[in-house]
Amino acid sequence: MTNKALSIFNQLRPLSVGFDDVFNHFESMFERDFPTINYPPYNIVRTGKNAYDIQVALAGFNKKDIDVSVENGVLTIESKVSDKDETKDETGDTIYKGISKRYFKRQFTIADDVEINGAELKDGLLRVSMEKIVPESKKLKTIEIK
Repeated sequence: MTNKALSIFNQLRPLSVGFDDVFNHFESMFERDFPTINYPPYNIVRTGKNAYDIQVALAGFNKKDIDVSVENGVLTIESKVSDKDETKDETGDTIYKGISKRYFKRQFTIADDVEINGAELKDGLLRVSMEKIVPESKKLKTIEIK
């Protein structure tokens, strides 16, 4: 972990109660090396006040080629195929392969109060929809003054 990150955590810990899991999660993120793989490209889009979509560009992939799963607050989008699986298309041997259909695994950390609503692959774009569920206890309530 970098000294700057340690400094931020050390300043925030005394000001919070019950956020140990959050701090531990971010500390573990700083301890591991982040891969700089940019494949496949993706967007994270806010589609409403508490709604989000993760959009992943998957040209050439079919829905049977993709696994989407959630476990322990980590959304994983992973391919089941590799470049070696596709040496021929329906018209013959591929002479040039500019559309990559290689193996990938993308992971996104999601909050405990975020629920995955579903996933759809359409026109080469995988869209995973999710919504932050705000419990009644955290919603704004007006206190009557007596």
